[in-house]
Amino acid sequence: METLRMFVNGQAMSGGSLNTALSGAEFLGPAETAPRYRFYSVRDEFPGLHPVPSGGRAVPGELYAVTYEILRDHLLPGEPPELELGVIELADGSGSLCMRMRAESLTLPGVVDISDAGGWRAHLAGAAG
Repeated sequence: METLRMFVNGQAMSGGSLNTALSGAEFLGPAETAPRYRFYSVRDEFPGLHPVPSGGRAVPGELYAVTYEILRDHLLPGEPPELELGVIELADGSGSLCMRMRAESLTLPGVVDISDAGGWRAHLAGAAG
């Protein structure tokens, strides 16, 4: 069965509340993006990447091999409307699918730039402490 690489950086990561959407996917390991993105928290419910021409950061996350079925039937249906499926660049220069912030979502109430937090888990730990 054909698989695609999917980079996740929020609740779909190991131990996250949405990781069950990746049941049946192969965990390929930790990964990070190329430093071409800003990273946002949306109401502290989920994060989103957005590409920028300058001032970007590397964002940590996890890489999975997913089938079209997992993507179509399990992962995408649970994604919020502020995000869209796109292709990102990883630190090693390769590409991967990833959910990204829609440009029009960047100005919504509750959207905060957390690019310097060190990732979603670090942001949540800092917000809780």
